[in-house]
Amino acid sequence: MAPGIALGQDRGMEKPQPRIIVIAHRGASGERPEHTLLSYGLAIEQGADFIEPDLVPTKDGVLVARHENNITDTTDVARHPEFAGRKATKTIDGEKLTGWFTEDFTLAELKTLRARERLPQVRPGNTQYDGQAQILTFDEVIALAKRESARTGRTIGVYPETKHPSYFASIGLPVEQRLVDKLKAAGWDRADAPVFIQSFEVNNLRKLKGMTHVRLIQLMAGDGGPADHAEPSYAAMSTPEGLKTVAQYAYGIGPELTQILPNSGEPTTLVTDAHAAGLKVHPWTFRAENFFLNPKFRAGTPLEHGHIAEEIALFLKLGVDGFFTDFPYIGVQARDAFLAAPAR
Repeated sequence: MAPGIALGQDRGMEKPQPRIIVIAHRGASGERPEHTLLSYGLAIEQGADFIEPDLVPTKDGVLVARHENNITDTTDVARHPEFAGRKATKTIDGEKLTGWFTEDFTLAELKTLRARERLPQVRPGNTQYDGQAQILTFDEVIALAKRESARTGRTIGVYPETKHPSYFASIGLPVEQRLVDKLKAAGWDRADAPVFIQSFEVNNLRKLKGMTHVRLIQLMAGDGGPADHAEPSYAAMSTPEGLKTVAQYAYGIGPELTQILPNSGEPTTLVTDAHAAGLKVHPWTFRAENFFLNPKFRAGTPLEHGHIAEEIALFLKLGVDGFFTDFPYIGVQARDAFLAAPAR
């Protein structure tokens, strides 16, 4: 935590956030290893309104920012002979995985590791930062957002995702109370706090609804369904009737881009259907590389950058209320250009 910035401190002088928010997906993860001070710091410099930490617990119950609890690909744990015996095979949300897992390490042990680029073949330039950053606690992410809000005069929020909450509950490490306690310590237990909590599961969001006033976002994907089996499928949840059910506990939805704009065909009615149910819409994730872009916006080889700004602009015209991106500076530029354009 930075000197002089207490978790409970809440500065009231920052400018309010714009009506369409740019969410830095794991930070500026297109240009720095994700979930690090390097990534979050760059995202803030690029104008992001929110930084997004995926949260998983340690063995001693501390919430840390990692994309998954399997840290094999995002840290140098495999190079630490003292942890060779921690390698394990587990089944998480129905998937069998082999590697090293945060729940088998104390925070002190995790702090001896260093972060690495998760997608070195896609983003080789990011590998120059391998080994430069530690794993962050959620406390440290909150402190960064507060410190940078004070420094920049902007309100910089946090947008945590609870990863595999039913799995962690099953092994005695439930995340909900830990998360809520940290937010309350930060002074964030209001519907207008600069916080959204997101999850692909349903039951933990329903539980959180009774624990906090912070806004909740139901994540969805183009296929499959919630790992807690609370609903049959994301497809069913994204129908007009399904969205009315989601609106009973959530402030908004975070759909996959293809649920709004399929890779072939015309846009769906998901944005208007969600708005009709009283839900905000924050789709994920805009990435610049052609490999990830909708075919309509590709230009060049799979790893070259295509027309991401044009893709974002289309979604803004469709009425989304915010969006996740690995490249916050492009997202901010596209959003600001859209808001500055004459009303159509």
